[in-house]
Amino acid sequence: MKKIKLTDETKKQLLESLLKRSPSQYTEYENTVNEIINNVRTNGDKALFEYTEKFDGYKLSSENILVTREEIDEAFKQVGKELIEVIKEAAENIRSFHAKQLRNSWFDTKEDGSLLGMKITAIDRAGVYVPGGKAAYPSSVLMNVIPAKVAGVRDIIVTTPPGKTGVIDPGTLVACEIAGVDRIYKAGGAQAIAAMAFGTGSVPKVDKITGPGNIFVALAKKAVYGHVSIDSIAGPSEVMVLADDTANAHYVAADLLSQAEHDELASAILVTTSERLANEVEEEIDGYLKTLSRADIIRKSLDNYGYILLADNMKDSIDAVNEIASEHLEILTANPFDTMTRIRNAGAIFLGEFSSEPLGDYFAGPNHILPTNGTAKFFSPVNVDDFIKKTSIISYSREALEKVHKQVELFARSEGLTAHENSIKVRFE
Repeated sequence: MKKIKLTDETKKQLLESLLKRSPSQYTEYENTVNEIINNVRTNGDKALFEYTEKFDGYKLSSENILVTREEIDEAFKQVGKELIEVIKEAAENIRSFHAKQLRNSWFDTKEDGSLLGMKITAIDRAGVYVPGGKAAYPSSVLMNVIPAKVAGVRDIIVTTPPGKTGVIDPGTLVACEIAGVDRIYKAGGAQAIAAMAFGTGSVPKVDKITGPGNIFVALAKKAVYGHVSIDSIAGPSEVMVLADDTANAHYVAADLLSQAEHDELASAILVTTSERLANEVEEEIDGYLKTLSRADIIRKSLDNYGYILLADNMKDSIDAVNEIASEHLEILTANPFDTMTRIRNAGAIFLGEFSSEPLGDYFAGPNHILPTNGTAKFFSPVNVDDFIKKTSIISYSREALEKVHKQVELFARSEGLTAHENSIKVRFE
């Protein structure tokens, strides 16, 4: 990790470095992605099946694209009973947390006969992308599907790439069943995103696509946005630890490495006012790297995007935290709840030394699909609102309109929209 003094200049350099990881920077892949999308949009299943054979080595057809009941039952036999129970418990925690986000339609009436309101309606169909191959994450299935179920989405489909034999990761299938997925399709990559965005003979068009994926999936989601809604264009994972002299270096180091192991582009940053803690964390990291299975990936991640920022005071530390707006923020200070009140920008905040970030990844209940690359300044975690839409309701009686019709006519006239003006005016001629 690079240990540097926190100044305005070093903070600026750090932000520029982190932004290089954004999917928007990988424009060299956009032509390939757009070609795939256009082909699937035009040729439907034919293109989808051809790309699956080309990229995944599996001969896909309309007969074998859907995961069968037998395959799901077999997955439950392969996954240990203890893990199944853990997935069920995590699912219940996630469901309970997101149920508190539900909103009701509302209407406000007045004595003059006017009524204003907001009608809350779930989207009809959601599509969830689930990575396959080496990156199989049953936890992401739960985090995408359960908020949609809580919101009331009628039809939830999953696409996930098959292996060369067409076998889907059993943990993924178990999580899909527990979360309540309606259908699972064996398709991955940009071609699966295109299939969900436009529909093919086998895969139905959806209203919204959520879920993580590689750079091709991220760019495909960006390209189809507008034809469908998407959750976000997610960048590599990141964690920031804000700590003072009271923090436990052994815990801090472990938590930094928990995100660095994702891939070489993951970011792990410690912001602290304590040089003693900074030195001890460096030593602890060296010790951990001798035992962790993904040490090579972690080393590359820390070499590329690992930082220890030494600040003069807590105010400067908090300013840096708000400017970087990390996906995950752990606060390990003498009074973490007080510190938290001064944080404006973070995807998820973990308070105290027993609230390690993986708790949020798997089990606690809040969503682990979070804004990355500084987008926590204006984006939120995936939540129930992502799967609903709001419709404004307006109803005026003649009495209510009569009170305001001249004001509306004047406003329309001031904008030169005489047909707008006339639409009100004719009711009182």
